[in-house]
Amino acid sequence: MAYTITIDNDIALFTIDRSEKRNAVNTEVMSGFEEFIEQIGKNPAIAFAVITGAGDQAFCSGGDLGEFHNLKTAEETFPMLSKMAGILYKIATLPIPTIALVNGAAVGGGCEIAMACDYRVVSSTAKAGFIQGTLNITTGWGGATLLFEKDGKHDRVFRLLSEAKVLSANELLEIEWATEVYDGNAEEGLATFLTSMSKIHKSVHRAYKGVAVRKWTADFMRDRMIEEARQCSILWESEAHHKAVEGFLSGQNSSKI
Repeated sequence: MAYTITIDNDIALFTIDRSEKRNAVNTEVMSGFEEFIEQIGKNPAIAFAVITGAGDQAFCSGGDLGEFHNLKTAEETFPMLSKMAGILYKIATLPIPTIALVNGAAVGGGCEIAMACDYRVVSSTAKAGFIQGTLNITTGWGGATLLFEKDGKHDRVFRLLSEAKVLSANELLEIEWATEVYDGNAEEGLATFLTSMSKIHKSVHRAYKGVAVRKWTADFMRDRMIEEARQCSILWESEAHHKAVEGFLSGQNSSKI
């Protein structure tokens, strides 16, 4: 299976389990996210939701180009992009705090997944970047909308997206994309991060999360994320994108962003 879901005490953990593909997202992982969201909705005892990747090399390397490169036109691509944008909106608006446990590289769509979470707890050895621009497309799962909505500093967000660079953990902390950086074991890093928050009753966290969700609902964030997916689908069908992907695939033993 391409993912695992575990619930331990009051923490729900979703792990993308495709380490051989650097935890790239395929349709099975997308279905797993939907299952994860449904389980959380049915279980009021859960206090925190955590998303991570298997192994210690990658959190998520984006969309699996081995599967999604077969999509050529905007008409073919938009259903996939909009579905994932809808999933990330649901993750963003879960009624509990969500944590991206960035245990390894997070690039492209991996950064969008992390951005859907309330917190990003990042390994000191991890790197991350919104590299979509290097493939002549934009974020397609709503990541730019999430960045502009949550970060609040226009020039910093615009530059992060437009330069399409991969940044170190310390650089990510400096620009405040990373909430916290940990050394060593991911499980211990998560436990340390949750030390203070876990002392506060879950009803308090849910109440504060509700404040954020009401704002995002009023600001039509979901509609804007879907429109972002549509914009990406138009760029996706361009010759410039397909040439960039072909160059990427021929230059590396890799099949994902």
